[in-house]
Amino acid sequence: MNFTNMMMFFEGEPATTGSLVSLFIPMILLAVVFYFFIYRPQKKQEKETADMRSSIEKGDVVVTTGGIVGMVVKVTDDMLLIESSGNRTKIQIQKWAVHSVLERANAPEPAEDSKKK
Repeated sequence: MNFTNMMMFFEGEPATTGSLVSLFIPMILLAVVFYFFIYRPQKKQEKETADMRSSIEKGDVVVTTGGIVGMVVKVTDDMLLIESSGNRTKIQIQKWAVHSVLERANAPEPAEDSKKK
């Protein structure tokens, strides 16, 4: 579709079905690309982060978005009490502030044979 055909379309003259299809195909392809390369991976990452935050339990070592590292002492619906440092400073944070979990409390220990290799 060239520029003159597009001008005729916008000036109110009848456009052919082929010209309408060729006008919408790039928009449809762009929407599909945005879905598969931007929207879908972002939703997957958000789901993994929400699952990680909901699975936090007492004894886990977490890192907050501010960089504070601490061990979880108490878990409530949307709050965590973490113990951070040698003098047992306790800080209450919200679950959304957890960036990652460094160690799980109930993580299985690796076998002795694999430690020696």
